[in-house]
Amino acid sequence: MERLQKVIARAGIASRRKAEQLILDGRVAVNGKVIDSLGTKVSATDRVAVDGVPLDKEKLVYYLFYKPVGVISSVKDDRGRRTVVDFFKQVPERIFPVGRLDYDTSGALLLTNDGALANRLMHPSYKFNKTYIAEVRPLPTAEQLSQLANGIHLEDGMTAKARVKLLSSNQEKRTASVQLTIHEGRNRQVRRMFSALHLHVCRLKRERYGFLDLKGLHPGEARELTAFEVKTLARETDTQK
Repeated sequence: MERLQKVIARAGIASRRKAEQLILDGRVAVNGKVIDSLGTKVSATDRVAVDGVPLDKEKLVYYLFYKPVGVISSVKDDRGRRTVVDFFKQVPERIFPVGRLDYDTSGALLLTNDGALANRLMHPSYKFNKTYIAEVRPLPTAEQLSQLANGIHLEDGMTAKARVKLLSSNQEKRTASVQLTIHEGRNRQVRRMFSALHLHVCRLKRERYGFLDLKGLHPGEARELTAFEVKTLARETDTQK
């Protein structure tokens, strides 16, 4: 279920704020009934009309994207930088990224126009796992890896427990490759967790988003999810809460 004004805005009729005014003016109907107050939520099966004209419902689409470094995880950027949707100009639907990856982080990012699923995937109560590979310097100690696993105290609170694995180390360069799986989505969380332990992240990649991985994709490439993958995402977010 999504708020009525959001559905109208996503259909390209008006901005979210103007859509609210359309509702208050009594110009919107749901299943033939005029709605003139805010707060109404609608499902994909509800019939929405503005000034008697039915909204064109977009087909729901889902893409797994291998985001390169140097790309903004946004629909647009006021500084003119390249965004993830610039890689989907051939897609007619108005898609948006589910969550975000930092400008200097690469890896798995889901894009869709399914707002209900996106909200569930981003909600912390569903504990949807994301797995990262970080190249860090200097070499982390066993104690530091244990701290990462048990939670790090950041300025916005203690992080949840994580899964941590040391993949490789280079004694000469004093660098290590560390796999970190978390379910939270705080701003720059992975980098801040390492930084709190005085470990510098040289490179960071999200290699898995839940059960979805980047197999067969190169930076800047995407693939559409299969029907089975979409159903699995929906099922996992329905049962994990």
